[in-house]
Amino acid sequence: MRAGNAIQYDNPNNDIPTINSLVVELEHYRRQSELLTTLNGLHARLAGAVDLPAMLEAFSVWLSPLINHELMAYQNPGRERTHMICSSHGPERRRIMQIAQDAFERLNACKDSCCWAKDEFYVHNWSLHNFQGSGIILVLKKDRAITQYQEQLLAKGLEIIAEPLQRAQEYEDLYQQASCDSLTGLANRRVFNERISTIIAQAKRHGHPVSLACLDLDKFKQINDTHGHAVGDMVLQRIADVMKSMIRDCDVLARTGGDEFVLILPDTNIKDATVLAERLCRAVDKLDLPAAGSARLGISIGLVEWQQEFSQDQWTQYADVALYQAKAAGRSRVCCWQPAA
Repeated sequence: MRAGNAIQYDNPNNDIPTINSLVVELEHYRRQSELLTTLNGLHARLAGAVDLPAMLEAFSVWLSPLINHELMAYQNPGRERTHMICSSHGPERRRIMQIAQDAFERLNACKDSCCWAKDEFYVHNWSLHNFQGSGIILVLKKDRAITQYQEQLLAKGLEIIAEPLQRAQEYEDLYQQASCDSLTGLANRRVFNERISTIIAQAKRHGHPVSLACLDLDKFKQINDTHGHAVGDMVLQRIADVMKSMIRDCDVLARTGGDEFVLILPDTNIKDATVLAERLCRAVDKLDLPAAGSARLGISIGLVEWQQEFSQDQWTQYADVALYQAKAAGRSRVCCWQPAA
């Protein structure tokens, strides 16, 4: 045998593989095993997602260590649904989401499927029109386009998420009924409980601030006692409409009890959350509402910014403590939780 040549068994019929071919085959199986492990991770994440935004968040979280990306979005023009998951915040977040919206408008106009550059971002899109749940998955990646291997990996992931997306769309109307408060149209406690854990996970991963508010109407019982429950329902609807008009699409506002609400504010520190909360107090105070007996109806708000050492239960408890302090301090005001000295 000559030095430097591949080792080969005595094989006149050439039906025994060479050592090189065995190494190649073993490497192939290793890569296949890694791919299956990676894709099983996506299956596991999707198992806990029940609605379209949660599925998109799960897909983005799964993809992040494999393909660093600034935004993932899904749009279904036929159902007038658009969901965006963005890891940036502030002006950069708004710019990225505007690029995505422009990309969707371009895709809806020309129906092309490609990759193109916008500023320093690469926009990649995949059409799901072959599935009954027609729509478009769009990914924004900064500075460098997706490689061929990454594109193949993403395609495998899309094959996995296509069926859950279809199933989510089929039951979306039923989920909407189950997840919305029938009186105000806000999210209910179930949605709040589902979303809060995901938002905490994103805050941990990206190091972004997120604040939580507990809100409670002041003197609402007197409204019901004086004017009846029909008027009380009207008051709740009007206040819910005002609050909805003042928050962002990414915020989670839920009605959790009769006159109790919670508000999660992603990418918002306690200072900015306080500014919004005080605006909400003023907006409710300016509403032309029936008198609550001898008092005027208002809203008290307790705020707390999430910290790394908080558990989910602690975070919600601290917001509730701050709300109690706001009530005790005279109502119709904002109070921020402070750790005990």
